[in-house]
Amino acid sequence: MTQGLPLRKDVPKQETWDLKDLFINDEAFYETLNQVLKSSKEFNSKYKNQLTNIENVERALKDYEDILVQLDRLYNYPELRVSVDTSNEEAQKVNAKLNTMSGKIAGLLSFVDSEILALSEETLNELQENTNYPHFIKRLHDRKPYQLSTEVEQVLATLTPTLRSPFELYGTTKSLDIDFESFEHNGVTYPLDYATFENEYEDHPDVEFRRKSFKTFSDAIRKYQNTTAATYNMQVQQEKIEADLRGYDSVIDYLLQEQEVTRDMFDRQIDVIMSDLAPVMQKYAKLIQRVHGLDKMRFEDLKISIDPSYEPDISIETSKEYIYGALNVLGDDYLNMLETAYNNRWIDFAQNKGKETGAYCASPYFTHSYVFISWTGKMAETFVLAHELGHAGHFKLAQDHQNLLESEASMYFVEAPSTMNEMLMANYLFNSSNDPKFKRWVIGSILSRTYYHNMVTHLLEAAYQRKVYQLVDEGESLTAPILNKIMLDVYETFFGNVVEMTDGVELTWMRQPHYYMGLYSYTYSAGLTIGTVVSQKIKNEGQPAVDNWLNTLKAGGSMSPVELAQTAGVDITTEAPLKATIKYISELVDELERLTDEIEAE
Repeated sequence: MTQGLPLRKDVPKQETWDLKDLFINDEAFYETLNQVLKSSKEFNSKYKNQLTNIENVERALKDYEDILVQLDRLYNYPELRVSVDTSNEEAQKVNAKLNTMSGKIAGLLSFVDSEILALSEETLNELQENTNYPHFIKRLHDRKPYQLSTEVEQVLATLTPTLRSPFELYGTTKSLDIDFESFEHNGVTYPLDYATFENEYEDHPDVEFRRKSFKTFSDAIRKYQNTTAATYNMQVQQEKIEADLRGYDSVIDYLLQEQEVTRDMFDRQIDVIMSDLAPVMQKYAKLIQRVHGLDKMRFEDLKISIDPSYEPDISIETSKEYIYGALNVLGDDYLNMLETAYNNRWIDFAQNKGKETGAYCASPYFTHSYVFISWTGKMAETFVLAHELGHAGHFKLAQDHQNLLESEASMYFVEAPSTMNEMLMANYLFNSSNDPKFKRWVIGSILSRTYYHNMVTHLLEAAYQRKVYQLVDEGESLTAPILNKIMLDVYETFFGNVVEMTDGVELTWMRQPHYYMGLYSYTYSAGLTIGTVVSQKIKNEGQPAVDNWLNTLKAGGSMSPVELAQTAGVDITTEAPLKATIKYISELVDELERLTDEIEAE
């Protein structure tokens, strides 16, 4: 039997992140949590029923911001602890303690929004023009028609930990309860869990191995489909109740409010990709089938590399060369941030048992970003790392130039800086070699890692999610058979008869935590659309485009996503950027086909 992943305590320290900048230990966390509760009570006593004029509001917002900085720090610490080792009991205790107290704190602070929105229109407009928090006030003002009474808002805020329970339950089921069986291949027994499947097996070059691992993985998660469906139904029904309470026409409108995005922008992102990108990705799937000599192109074959034998191995140390080389176009300050991230252990590279899957970047305002990744030594992971460091660079620049209330960009925009970095990585690699095999590998990596992941996987999740919310708005409850059918229909619509949908495809909805984060999935394609256009501007226009982009990142959440994109030179109120991005992807597929013809003719 092959060796399983090591325990967290057995991985090299230099491959783990250092959380001491957040809290030196758990005792310091508990002390700060108690202090924040005390500060929140004092804030409530000092300002409640006093936010009746601009001067008091401005003073209150400054003190409010100070508390939120500490709360942000508190929320990040247990999440970072648990995500690298879901079995860590001390981390679970820290998380449970925060959940217990966070509702009380939220209830004490909830009056701020309510009292500001109780001001007259004239005072609100004057406040927006004479405050250090103009965009925060604008976003608050936009919510005024949907604001409930102060008492109801306080109850909802106090219930925050309960309303987050579906997400917590989903994570527990996924990380701790699912029992994966090992599988045998060529006389060797292979262990299986979420991490090994998604990081190593899902794109394995051996077709029989890949298909066996997919079947074993699907058989395991299928046993939990009813529990997971009930958990997800709990999430969306809660969202439906709040949307109705607030007077929104639909759950989708309610969830888009926070993003400052119109329903047209949301629907266009899904509809145009479903219609225009589908033929391009079907052509890409046929090319993968041809290159690998597959009898049939099946769902579990979609993530394999165009040439697995060519992909170079890469160490963590060697990755610096590519990361620095690709991203130094963004300037010395940005490069210094990258070096600090490596040198000061902002990045958790380790692979260990109990570590969650995927990659993310957490950016507490109090300190700096923390990047979560599981490094397997594949060259394609430099794209993942560049992506997450894109978030880190964005939040550093935003937090350096904006207060906390104006620092976080809309969810619609937040994936633009990360996916833009992937495009800069691609441009850098394109220029590093004229070898057709290398160029084909680069294009294949962009298509399979950057575009397939962000504009197909996440976009199909968005199409699925839209259908789910349409049913919820119609009063339906969700069960596993309903969710399975929606997921399968979405994949069949996109890929037509080019890809055979193996048993297990319908369970793909079980694998994503994004569904517990509002309308997040579609924003990957929205961000990549902006990132693609900006990367081409940087390639063609040079420093002026770089300067515009850095100014966009510095703006953080002080502008709407439409205004942020405009600052970078992109008009997302039309379909033109999306059409241009799909055209670029089509050209990449054509070039991939041309290079394949050239290589096979040798």
